[in-house]
Amino acid sequence: MACFLVPAAEAAVSAVIKKNVEKKESHEIENLKDTEIKVYDEAHRIPFSQKLSWLTKLLLGGSVLLMFEHIWHGEVTLWFPFLTAASDPTDRAEMFHEMGTVGVSMALLITAVWIGMVLVSNAMEKRAIKNYKLEKKSVKVEE
Repeated sequence: MACFLVPAAEAAVSAVIKKNVEKKESHEIENLKDTEIKVYDEAHRIPFSQKLSWLTKLLLGGSVLLMFEHIWHGEVTLWFPFLTAASDPTDRAEMFHEMGTVGVSMALLITAVWIGMVLVSNAMEKRAIKNYKLEKKSVKVEE
């Protein structure tokens, strides 16, 4: 019925957080020294704001697919109240229950998958930075 609204709301919140993180990251990068910027660029470090955009895209993708499915089944309409369950009080209770169970569990599952993606990405970044620093040391030793 309306389970797609919960991940969509989380996507909106993550998009706002992403904008704030982007501003903070741009200020931090401006304050880095030349050598730190080079290590940052050479190791291909992914900014956290980009990782937050992954979460937003995952949540929005799932929400759009579910919304399409609900439109297909006639549970969402183009006229007010848009959700067919919102017109009847007994259906409204069922709708809120579905949002609280199915919608929240979907949002939590998507967020857990995103956390796994971020952990893997962070491990790969650390390995890339370590390899970059080792390569730079070996080049200095050979010279």
